[in-house]
Amino acid sequence: MWHKTALVVALAASCAGCMTAEDRRAADEAKCRSYGFDRKNDAFAECLQRIDLARRAELRRASVFDLWDRPVIYRPIIIRPRPN
Repeated sequence: MWHKTALVVALAASCAGCMTAEDRRAADEAKCRSYGFDRKNDAFAECLQRIDLARRAELRRASVFDLWDRPVIYRPIIIRPRPN
């Protein structure tokens, strides 16, 4: 029973961070309005553009760092029987 509960909690936690494009745009607009920019001027558009450029730069930086792209050091353990 606890396996199902853990699965449901993990699924809910993973979906909680999901945002649609509309949600992301609304959040970006709210952030620019909180900075004091009005929707009808160039500063508001520049604010949205900077947020988008920062998001793209973060994605590029994150894609360069890959945990699985590391050199593999293979050191086999050789076990030899002791001579009698």
